[in-house]
Amino acid sequence: MIITSLLDTDLYKFTMMQAVLHQFPGAQVEYRFKCRTPSVDLAAHARDIREEISQLCSLHFQDSELLYLRSLRFIKSDFVDFLGLFKLNEKYITVTAKPNGEIEIVIIGPWLHTILFEIPVLAIVNEVYFRNTQPAPDFLEGRKRLDVKISQLRGDGLSDLKIADYGTRRRFSRAWHDEVLRVLVARLGTAHSPGKNAGAPGQLAGTSNTLAAMRLGLTPLGTMAHEYLQATQALGPRLRDSQIFAFESWAREYRGDLGIALSDVYGMSAFLRDFDLYFCKLFDGARHDSGDPFEWGERMLTHYTHNRVDPRTKTLIFSDGLTVPRTIGLYQQFKGRCQLAFGIGTNLTNDLGYEPLQIVIKMVQCNGQPVAKLSDTPSKNMCDDEKYLAYLRQVFDIASPT
Repeated sequence: MIITSLLDTDLYKFTMMQAVLHQFPGAQVEYRFKCRTPSVDLAAHARDIREEISQLCSLHFQDSELLYLRSLRFIKSDFVDFLGLFKLNEKYITVTAKPNGEIEIVIIGPWLHTILFEIPVLAIVNEVYFRNTQPAPDFLEGRKRLDVKISQLRGDGLSDLKIADYGTRRRFSRAWHDEVLRVLVARLGTAHSPGKNAGAPGQLAGTSNTLAAMRLGLTPLGTMAHEYLQATQALGPRLRDSQIFAFESWAREYRGDLGIALSDVYGMSAFLRDFDLYFCKLFDGARHDSGDPFEWGERMLTHYTHNRVDPRTKTLIFSDGLTVPRTIGLYQQFKGRCQLAFGIGTNLTNDLGYEPLQIVIKMVQCNGQPVAKLSDTPSKNMCDDEKYLAYLRQVFDIASPT
């Protein structure tokens, strides 16, 4: 069984789910799976994937897991009580093998009851694929690559550089993810304890995986994902104000906690138009997830300065396809100019010498209407309704891709 705990998912799934429970409990949504890696035969593994999803839907939260969630300052008691009754329902998800070798995964149902499917299903697809295509994994190569990364992170002048694990959804396997985290804790240390070979405070800031955070005593990290801002396209008062509505709804839910805004649902320019002085002061910072990260960082710092906010008091989080060398480059460019955080995903948890799968599950409808994101990286867009995409570009004054 690949997924053995409903806590084996990203923290932001719980933070968004709590907001859904309190503010949008009746929302109905549709998610769809997409594999961006060409010529991958996932259809051959559809039966295994279905069996693992069936096992996933048999799980419920354990008392110790609920107690852990209740200990997090931003998780509310009524939400934990709800999770105590919660199970994923197999009737909301279908997996279909296609003749061309692709698989179609569709999730349709109440947002509140489907939001927790995404991360474990992606982890299932990855692990099923790799255990069938790489039955004798080269863990020695993976350990060598991890050693190189750790050596790079412990280079001269980098003691203040801290990274976080964001790699649950695209990990090679659950066991490998666990090994990577344990090695990072031992070698880099955490915010609470230095590594074995380091005198400075630890460099592992935490993990997005809630189960790993609980088991290893790490800080769980995460705020919101694209689906939250996408859904408000259908749930807000009008489309043009949906991004503002999303941020205001988030602030009402968390009252200053979890204050990192996602910046690329409509592209950076549209984000900056909406992220005015009020939001600059209200939110602790912003997260980058598409487009050139160096350009994004410079634009964010300029935007804070223009709004008379000291950038050194704000946090920029970089989380888009990071490698350790890219992370070091970003740290060196922005250190001392703002607070920094780095979330490394696939390059940490699926780097054994095999090509990782580029797979996503994205919300495509909410309450019967299309929803979409217009990423700063066009290949990350996911919406089959070209008329809606054109309308979205017009409303947010976004140029069509050339």
